[in-house]
Amino acid sequence: MRHALRRLGFFAVTLWACVTLNFVLPRLMPGSPILDMMAKYRGRVSPQAIQAIEVAFGVDTHASLISQYVSYLGDMATGNFGMSLTQTEPVSTVIAGAVWWTVGLIGVTTVIGFILGTLIGIVGAWRRGGWLDGILPPVFVITSSIPFFWLGMVLILIVAKADTTFPTSGAYSYGATPGLNFAFVADVLQHALLPALAILITSIGGWVLTMRNTMVTVLAEDYVRMARAKGLPGWRIMFDYAARNAMLPNLSGFAMSLGFVLSGAILVEYLFSYQGVGYYLLQAVLNQDYALMQALFLLITVAVLVAILAADILTAFLDPRTRTAG
Repeated sequence: MRHALRRLGFFAVTLWACVTLNFVLPRLMPGSPILDMMAKYRGRVSPQAIQAIEVAFGVDTHASLISQYVSYLGDMATGNFGMSLTQTEPVSTVIAGAVWWTVGLIGVTTVIGFILGTLIGIVGAWRRGGWLDGILPPVFVITSSIPFFWLGMVLILIVAKADTTFPTSGAYSYGATPGLNFAFVADVLQHALLPALAILITSIGGWVLTMRNTMVTVLAEDYVRMARAKGLPGWRIMFDYAARNAMLPNLSGFAMSLGFVLSGAILVEYLFSYQGVGYYLLQAVLNQDYALMQALFLLITVAVLVAILAADILTAFLDPRTRTAG
């Protein structure tokens, strides 16, 4: 309980610091998004009209910084993120429409990559020195060093040269009606295959190599030798004794990966015109869309902090020794 409360306190302080930075950093950027948007109307729009637009979009630069900060905290607490300059609709609506596409693509791919990579790493370490262990590490060292956006471009080129009807952009076909039916789900899966494949191929190698190396170290521990001396089945030693302990260091990395799911693989989403959170985050940065930018940064920050907190609590549950550490 003390361990969980200590972690919760750290979570609260870190969240406040991130929220404050999220408020300050966009305001350090030169210029004003409203002025940039209205530049072509300069001389025809009164200062009063510009100020009214700034207030409507939540970037009232005429109010004091403290007043803006207090108003900002209240808006964040109530979920009032303002209007998006680029999408001309409430930020909450933009995020609600994008977050599930990113979770479905990046989230599912991350979980699949972690599970497959962990299992391959466990088997490779258990049968170290064999043909599987001799082939996989070099292959995955190569794949993990390939930028996923570059692999995405290669996949698009291959599909384009093959002259197939395989989709290379968008989350679903133009004109399709979203709904929980087989035709639409199949269409979504078909559009998600290429970006998911690009992410999976380039990310699975890290999980394989990390798990394999940690597993090899754990297999040399005394308690594993004792389990073998007792004549326990090999599968039980591999999973219950070796893999369970070797997996603990990977939990933090997996938690970070899950937390960053909401940021999306920005370049992959942009490359495939997949309108998830990462796609809109890039648009917000390029167009100085303060409201959307701040909301997305806050969403990503909270997701990462919650994931790390969950990983800390889970690690303490699986390994009681960590409860007395620090």
